[in-house]
Amino acid sequence: MAVDRERRAKAETFPARWKVQWHRARVGVRRSAVDYFRGDGSDWIALIGLLLTVPVLASMTLANSVWFSPAALVLPIIAGGLLLRPASLLGLYAAAATALIVESVRLGPYTEGPSRVTPGVVLVVAACGFFGLLTAQFRSRVGVPWRRGGTMLFDLRERIRVQSKLPKLPPGWHREMALRPAGGQSFSGDFVVAARTNNGRTMEVVLTDVSGKGMDAASRALLLSGAFGGLLGSLPPHAFLPAANGYLLRQDWDEGFATSIHLVLDLDSGDYELYSAGHPPGLQLSAGSGRWEEKAAEGPLLGVYDGAQFDPVKGSLRPGDVLMIFTDGLVETSERDIMEGMDRLTGEADRYVAGGFHGAAWHLIEAVAKDVNDDRALLLICREAAR
Repeated sequence: MAVDRERRAKAETFPARWKVQWHRARVGVRRSAVDYFRGDGSDWIALIGLLLTVPVLASMTLANSVWFSPAALVLPIIAGGLLLRPASLLGLYAAAATALIVESVRLGPYTEGPSRVTPGVVLVVAACGFFGLLTAQFRSRVGVPWRRGGTMLFDLRERIRVQSKLPKLPPGWHREMALRPAGGQSFSGDFVVAARTNNGRTMEVVLTDVSGKGMDAASRALLLSGAFGGLLGSLPPHAFLPAANGYLLRQDWDEGFATSIHLVLDLDSGDYELYSAGHPPGLQLSAGSGRWEEKAAEGPLLGVYDGAQFDPVKGSLRPGDVLMIFTDGLVETSERDIMEGMDRLTGEADRYVAGGFHGAAWHLIEAVAKDVNDDRALLLICREAAR
């Protein structure tokens, strides 16, 4: 009992109470800051900080208008357009307008000397405020503050990359994927989804090219990659493309078609089926003859009409064989047709036959379609020869 009373006495001392209050204040500020930068909390911290900069800048201008121009008030206005909500932004604008009036009165008419509040300064501040308000209203409508906008785009890009990751294959197999968006952007209308099915004995890969390119097709590609990833492995191989076609038709997009190619590969025997929905044919290298053979399956574009039929083409990968699947951006441009592009691709690929295709996918895109303003994707599946 005596020990408990002593502990309570120590806890009730002024330093102890002060430490508790200080800890609570730190936790509260930390939570507010985290919520703010996540875009979930109030913007009062940024508003107070920017409101304090307005009188500071005004005082510096009144003290030395040569070094500190009245136009310096655009700095908190620009920052406010990025940080504040529209309602808070109006309060900041009111403070800036008040500061301009005070500066104009204290410095005197602009006709009596330099470094005064001129009509040009007022127009510049007003223009910055107008565009800042437009930016804040746009963010408010979208519901994504600028602090989270970059993070959200980064997260979307990483999700696409994770969904496009190819599964590991058993010894004797090699696979690699290379994807180059149009214009050097981070988002692409080409994507791949893959999975090991049938207790890991089968690998299914779907390479899709959404209509459009770059950022225009990226949002639809993200939606389709999630949907196709859910369908893959949940349906028999022959039912995948019909289900994907029905999904696109239900979206009712103005530009909603896509091409797709679906590979179903038996990892034990090397036998495969290739389903196509308006996609360029695959190319298989036969190790015995050293020749490339087209593997063209029949099927219409996805999202064009209901009840489409998709007939597969069958083949087999023997030791040393290679299968290439790609999108049309790699082999077709306005200056060359698809046959010429495929000839160029196989010609470049022949250089890797002797040394192996490890790391070849990226280099093939660089060699064949480096400067093409279209999304490009290439998938390589190699059955390694026995040693």
